[in-house]
Order: sequence, then C-alpha cells, then structure tokens
Amino acid sequence: MPEIKKLLIANRGEIALRIHRACHEMGIKTVAVHSTADADAMHVRLADEAICIGPPSAAESYLNIANIISAAEISGADAIHPGYGFLSENAKFADIVEAHGLIFVGPKPEHIRTMGDKVEAKRTAGALGLPLVPGSDGALTDSAEAKRLARDIGYPVLIKAASGGGGRGMKVVPSEDEMDTLMAQAGSEAKAAFGDATVYMEKYLGNPRHIEFQVFGDGSGNAIHLGERDCSLQRRHQKVLEEAPSPVISAEERDRMGGIVAKAMADMGYRGAGTIEFLWENGEFYFIEMNTRLQVEHPVTEAITGLDLVREQIRIAEGHPLTLRQEDVVFRGHAIECRINAEDPRTFAPSPGLVKQYHAPGGMHVRVDSGLYAGYKVPPYYDSMIAKLIVYGTTRQGALRRLRRALEEFVIEGMKTTIPLHQALLEDPEFQQGEYTIKWLEEWLAKQDA
Repeated sequence: MPEIKKLLIANRGEIALRIHRACHEMGIKTVAVHSTADADAMHVRLADEAICIGPPSAAESYLNIANIISAAEISGADAIHPGYGFLSENAKFADIVEAHGLIFVGPKPEHIRTMGDKVEAKRTAGALGLPLVPGSDGALTDSAEAKRLARDIGYPVLIKAASGGGGRGMKVVPSEDEMDTLMAQAGSEAKAAFGDATVYMEKYLGNPRHIEFQVFGDGSGNAIHLGERDCSLQRRHQKVLEEAPSPVISAEERDRMGGIVAKAMADMGYRGAGTIEFLWENGEFYFIEMNTRLQVEHPVTEAITGLDLVREQIRIAEGHPLTLRQEDVVFRGHAIECRINAEDPRTFAPSPGLVKQYHAPGGMHVRVDSGLYAGYKVPPYYDSMIAKLIVYGTTRQGALRRLRRALEEFVIEGMKTTIPLHQALLEDPEFQQGEYTIKWLEEWLAKQDA
C-alpha cells in the first residue's frame, strides 16, 4: 500500500491552504506551486517547498500540466492533489499524473472523463439508477429532432452545452417558434466557451432547488453518502451561500436518496470524493451532473458529520478503506457557508487590491477558510472568492444567529467585499425560513435595486 510522504498541491488560494493543513496534520510534507502573481500567497509561505510554475495567466501556470509535473519531479513529490477548479476535473491531467508514477488524489481518470461529458454523465447516471430530468438521450443533431422531442416533453425546455458549465451554452426555449434561433445560439456559445458545439435537451423545471449529495468511494466497490447540501442561493449559476442539511429535505428523503447515490457509486467502483447534483421540485429529485472532485462547500458537510474530507481523500488515494461505514455516519446540527468575494456587493464588479486590515471572526463553531492577511495584495487574475465563512449550530436558527455575529466581526479593509450582501440576506424573512429556490436570489437582488 503506497504511503504519501510529500504531496504537491496543484492549486492556489484557500483550497491550497486547506489541503496543506490536512497534510501537515497527517505528517505529510507539502509542495506549493504558484504563479509569479502568487509569490506572496499564504499557501506558498506555509508549504515546506514552493516552486514557481509560470506567469500570472492561469493558462501558463495553474493549467500548465508540463510545468506542474516538472515541479513534482523536481521536488520528489509522491502525489498531486488538484483541489477544485483548474485541472481538478481534467482526465488527461489525471492520466499524466499516474503515467509518471505519481498518486492522483482524486477519482479514476475514466470516471472523470465519463462524468465530465454531460451527455455521457446523464446516460451513465440513468444506467446506475439515478432519477433523470426528462430530455434527450444524447446530443441533439438538428432542430427538427429537437422540436419533435420538445413536443413530447412539453415546453418550456432547456438546451444545454454538453461540455462546460457556469450557464454558458444554456438557453430556455419557451415555444417551438424560438427553437431554431435559441438552439443555434446555445451551440455557438458552447463552441466559443468550450470548443465544443454539442448540445442536449432537458425539461425546464420552473422553480426548483439545487440539492447535492456528498459521496465517497474506495475504488473497490464500497461507497457511502455524507448527506445533502442545499446550494440554491445562486447568482448567474454561481453559488453564493450553501447549507447542510437542506431546510426542505426530511430524514426519510435523505436516507432514500442517499442510499440510491451511494449504491450508484459502489456499482461504478468510484474512488474518492464526488458530488451528485440534483434539481429538486415538488418532492422529486432530478440528476443534473456529477462533480468528480472536492467542492468549495465541503466544510458544511465536515461540520455536520465530523469527518475531514481532505484527509479522507488522501487516505483513499493511499489505498486505505473508507474510515466510516454508512451506519457510522451521524448527522448533527446545521452548518452554513458564506462565500466572501472581492466584489462590489451591489454591482458584483471585481474589486481586487491591497488588504489594509484583516480580522477573521472566531469563537465556538466559527471557521474561516482564507489565505488573506494584512498587507497581502489580492491579484486580479483569478476567481474573486477570497474567503469562506462557515458556522455551525445545533439548529438552523442557532446557526443563523452565529452567522450574524460572525459577519459583524469580519473585517477586510482595502477592497469591496460581499460581506454586506450576506448580512442583508440574513435579515430577509423568506431566507430565515429557508423558503428559497435557485431563482430566489436574483429576484431578491432585483427588488433591492428597484
């Protein structure tokens, strides 16, 4: 059984720091890679070794496979953890890592490949027994086929890019008259964003919630679920706040759907951490995609289960069995995560810059995942998320009270942040009651601007 003694972290920011901390608690040395723009980043400062892999552009640094592999060989690393984003769901990268005799802390490359293609992912999910949104069996070939299918499903329908995400290459088609135009637009957007014009169709759900299940497999046919997260608070298909458990899912629903996803992962022989994402409406779950990596919002699952997900990833990569059996998983209390971005809280324009003052909130059951410190200059080249605030309470109302207090304590001076947005959300009666869907936040923001 291989033992990881030195791990290269192929990422940056708070997730690189998160991986570093787990490694040091396990007695594993870390290698940070960084662009020239990140030379002063906290994960670079704390790692045992640091290697520059290119200029600020992600394409020339954090997405530069040759430079990352070279850094691993130069440093003598045994393993590579990709974090999330960048190369974390790149099957070619996973293949190359393993071809160089390194341990890839993630799923098998073939599973990344299968679930990275949304058409193939849907086909595989259906074969594994996951409930699907009614739609096309595969890629659409022409608008005549799309119209025939849409008549059977019923309008409105959704045309989606087979590759990529983030809302690009996605069009809602309200009627047959608009199919030709909107399908062509979706295809051209997908081609421009992802280099692949392939699109497929799904039934358009009017006002669902976004519910996802955290799963873990050991690669040998054993798998468990760690409950669900509610990620419905979104703006332009980007998550803003997440909580676990969902305010609308009963214990019976959790056990039933969790059992289905765990069995699917066991049947698949899945290895490592993964997330099965669903739309939920009127008590029904509909599979939309699987993320074959650690999620940004993994801390809320850690809070309610007591399991260190990064540690579990590393153990599984070393060939160990799962730490827990399903009957050992106990869900306690409620956790909420706020994504703090360097953005104007009203216009959402990016606001990178120098951190003049920084004070993270503390106290019982308050966690901040961030690489910020006073004097650090947030670079403009990457994602705008600069911190995650996670709170835990024995009840949802207790968690909300703790979150309100923690946000009051949080100080980040020198740039605009979305802290005021989260504070305003906390005062809304509908949010306080957990009554929101994936459309709710954008409608709420429109009211604030009215």
